[in-house]
Amino acid sequence: MTSSTLLAQDPGNLKPALRRGACLKCPRCGEGNLFRGYLKVAAQCDACGLDLTPQRADDGPAYVVILLVAHLIGFALVPMFSLLGDHPARIALLLGLAAVALSLALLPPVKGMFVALQWVKGMHGFEPARAAVPVRAA
Repeated sequence: MTSSTLLAQDPGNLKPALRRGACLKCPRCGEGNLFRGYLKVAAQCDACGLDLTPQRADDGPAYVVILLVAHLIGFALVPMFSLLGDHPARIALLLGLAAVALSLALLPPVKGMFVALQWVKGMHGFEPARAAVPVRAA
């Protein structure tokens, strides 16, 4: 998206918005940063000016990440026992570290997807901001 034409995306298309959210970019233009910190959503997109203050992701991303990581770690138990044998402390340490690392890695993309979903569906006050607007060329 580098042309000077209208770059804003159609808010009705869910897949591109979710992809942009997972990449930690603005769900509308895909160019501006969605976060200003690790999990702190920016007040507005620095590329297209989309107001991001209506988002209400709350605990949703944490629940999804816990669900995913718990299943991955649970399914990893059997292969770990077959690889490491009967060493429960070693297995607990490795799987515990893997759970923490996976959780920290998955939280921002999942939260970005929650914000994108709210924008596409017009939830929590995003409705007025959904109209396509011209975006400055990068």
